[in-house]
Amino acid sequence: MDQAPLARLATRLRTMWLQSGLTMSGLQHRSQLGRTTVSQALNGSRLPSEATVVALARALGADPDPLLDLHRQASPVKAERESRRPPQGMEQFEDRYRRFVADMHGKLTVVGLDLSHSDRGAWPLDAAYLSLELAQSADSWQPQGRGSNPSVVVRRAEQALAGQPRILLKGLAGSGKSTLLQWLAVAAATGTLPRELGDLHGRVPFVLPLRTLVRRGRLPQPQEFLDDIAAPLAHLQPDGWADSLLSSRALVLVDGVDEVPREQRQSTRLWLEQLLTAYRDMRVIVTSRPSAVPEGWLGPQGFTELTVQPMNSADTRIFISRWHAAARHGSFNDEERAHLHDLESTLQTTVRADRDLAQLSTTPLMCALICALHRERRGHLPHGRMELYAAALSMLLVRRDHERGIAMPEGMTMTEAQSARLLQRLAHWLIRNQQTEMERGTALALLNDALPAMPSVSAQGNAEMALDHLIGRTGLLRVPAVDTVEFVHRTFQDYLGAQAAIECRDKHLLINHAHDDQWEDVIRMAVAHARPDEAAELLSALIERGDQEEQNRPRLHLLAAASLHYATEIHPDIRELIEQRVSAWLPPRSTQEAERLAALGPGILELLPRTSEGLKSDEVSAVVRTAFSIGGDHGYGFLQQLATTLPGTALDIRPDYELNAGWEKFNALEYARDILLPQQTAQPDRHLAVRTREQLDALAVLPPLHRVSFHGPFSTEDIASHVSPEHVRVLQIHDAAEVDSLSFVRDLPNLQELVLSGCAQLRHINDLAGLPLPHLRLLQMPDTLTVEALAELPALKHLSLYTALSWRNLQQLEVHEELTELALGPSFSASVTGISRFPHLQNLIVNQPLDDVEWDEIASLPRLTQLGLGDNRLDTTPPMLSIKHLNLSTDRSDLAIDRIPECFPNLETLWLNCRNWTPDITPLRAIERLRISLVWGKGVNGLDAFPDNTVDLQPRPRSTPPSLSTPKNIRL
Repeated sequence: MDQAPLARLATRLRTMWLQSGLTMSGLQHRSQLGRTTVSQALNGSRLPSEATVVALARALGADPDPLLDLHRQASPVKAERESRRPPQGMEQFEDRYRRFVADMHGKLTVVGLDLSHSDRGAWPLDAAYLSLELAQSADSWQPQGRGSNPSVVVRRAEQALAGQPRILLKGLAGSGKSTLLQWLAVAAATGTLPRELGDLHGRVPFVLPLRTLVRRGRLPQPQEFLDDIAAPLAHLQPDGWADSLLSSRALVLVDGVDEVPREQRQSTRLWLEQLLTAYRDMRVIVTSRPSAVPEGWLGPQGFTELTVQPMNSADTRIFISRWHAAARHGSFNDEERAHLHDLESTLQTTVRADRDLAQLSTTPLMCALICALHRERRGHLPHGRMELYAAALSMLLVRRDHERGIAMPEGMTMTEAQSARLLQRLAHWLIRNQQTEMERGTALALLNDALPAMPSVSAQGNAEMALDHLIGRTGLLRVPAVDTVEFVHRTFQDYLGAQAAIECRDKHLLINHAHDDQWEDVIRMAVAHARPDEAAELLSALIERGDQEEQNRPRLHLLAAASLHYATEIHPDIRELIEQRVSAWLPPRSTQEAERLAALGPGILELLPRTSEGLKSDEVSAVVRTAFSIGGDHGYGFLQQLATTLPGTALDIRPDYELNAGWEKFNALEYARDILLPQQTAQPDRHLAVRTREQLDALAVLPPLHRVSFHGPFSTEDIASHVSPEHVRVLQIHDAAEVDSLSFVRDLPNLQELVLSGCAQLRHINDLAGLPLPHLRLLQMPDTLTVEALAELPALKHLSLYTALSWRNLQQLEVHEELTELALGPSFSASVTGISRFPHLQNLIVNQPLDDVEWDEIASLPRLTQLGLGDNRLDTTPPMLSIKHLNLSTDRSDLAIDRIPECFPNLETLWLNCRNWTPDITPLRAIERLRISLVWGKGVNGLDAFPDNTVDLQPRPRSTPPSLSTPKNIRL
């Protein structure tokens, strides 16, 4: 990046700001930009986008053109591309293609926005894009003790995507997956990627929607990419251009594995494998709904799996604010802008208070639709999901043209019922054929069959005119490619298709597909559309099929439970039948079960216990996660009641972890006061994680914390001013880019443990010298960190090094030789030679493979009783008689379990993390009185060889329901 123009741009902006007399809040308000965006633009720490420069110029009453000139000079793409200039003849085409991508994807369009005015159908992506949270299971193993869940890292999209060459991005429909790809494509094409994604600078994006590609038969080769997405520049593409880019500078964005027919997903994966084999340097992101592909579907190809998290309440507030800001930006009427301010304020309050709206607004799609309906209805909203869809359909099918006084824009007119009937026919065909788009000829044939029964429509024109009307006027259909028709979103296809299925009495079609994830919404909505007797038949049939099919039983029974929330009227005996069946799956015991239940909606909370009495720790954790994942006032009230019953006398990491995670989903101050305060008061040693500025401010209502972690952009002053020196005993600081000094730690006399992770500005730990600190953990710290001060920690007993250091071996580790615990993470690549210098070691964790010499030295440690191992097969492990507790975590299915009795004959407990493979524990019966914990395995062989209560499986497996008897008066 050319720093001189960037510095001049920042100086010019700061000068204009100071001359304007505006406060920072005033500048934010005028520009409708976030505080971080404004701050980075003013201090020059990051190149702002062109839209940001324009917004700031307008807010300051300045001409944006001179500022944009500086912006173009500072653009990192220019320098990057000049350093990697394409061959002569390709550069001009690449420039045109980048502009095409930026223009093609630079507007965000969501159904429901094109209401009474044509200029409301889209808004700038740069102004409206919201960075959502992505979750990732930790790849590196860090032992957490028996019974703990594997750690899950949740970060904003920019941080989560950084440095990941291959990503499988999972998310529910409408969760923002496609919008994220759209934003990445535009940012890469225009050189406006944030600093975190600097490794993508200079890359050329290809956006490949699979729903379009699979219809064309064979998936395309690189030179066919532009042809298959119908790009108008395809015929100008120079020979070898795509091959050259994929070999070095391509960013391939593959959208919608879930929209590929199930039988074609294997061939889609093969296509991806072939591309990756041919072009190892291309960056690729693939999206899918979570239930469409199994966990680890692309794992062998080195893909990292990320999951789009539902929008929390803070995200929803930001989205609503940006939506209205974009609407105001497009309005030239002062009265309308003032009205939009009022609408925004009202909607912020309404969404927080209304349970159904709060639940619906957890995805960008539905949040945008709610904003649009709220604006269209002048501040009034329907209640419930089905009413919301019905209102949206009414608005889209009729009200837009009617309110604009347009009678026959496509040469014909239809009533709402007529339009809905024809759309139902198309939707019904799509769900019956498990498609998301159809040939135009198919659509015409379906309409042609329907028109004879609709004389008032057929009198106006033929099927061709009717289809053009539905595409052009309803806002529900679109043409993604030539001769192709699809619904603007799958939700409306399912809504209309379910209505048609009920009217056609297609009960057997629905039940026969109920196990398929793509039919879940169709069945829920079918129950909602059905008359009471039809709903009873559907729900009873779901239960009956679940009783008969053990493999599909959880999905079918829980789907029946979810559908109860949609039934307008249902017989009490049917409800009793369903509640009896789902009792086999409730309460949940794991994160996966909790999220599966949360997807069923707020109604499922009625089946969950509101007290922790009688629940095991894993059940309490999963119930908490279910409640905060559902969110809204209903989920919040449930959590409030449950939290009052949580034990206050004993610590357990899992419920604490979930309560911390739930804090981000609600108002920080309210959550701290209502839910965290009782917990911290009853048990001050509970750990609390602080991740946002709102949470930091909310600490004022809590008692002094004993164990606290700070995550994110907090400064040294923020941390020092929010911990109590005489109370804090455990302090963790994660990803704190502004922390460059540890001098404040010297003022914490009772500190027992310090954890430092990702503190990019910290250069040394000299401030710790001389402190009586027993526990120190360094995780993912900068390569420039110097740790000579380790030798000056006289009380240090427990040291964890999950970071790269410059040592060749442990001979160079200058630290107190009475160390009792040492943990070496995967990034610590030095040899363990020299470990015999620490004869007092009792607990050792090693994640790298060991040679014979290293093993022998470890075996010589006289007091070592606990050993944790990562990527080791145990083939060369010598007998270690002192080891009583062994932790093993590896993705290698070739772990030599049969050598454990020989190597560790005195073992008392074994903790085995066997994610993604199935161990055979039969050889372990040779060790008497051994307790085994198997975590996150796909299963286990040899379990029958062990007495009851000696092998713990986590998550705990579900047993078959004890009874499938039917309640009174129910006949299936």
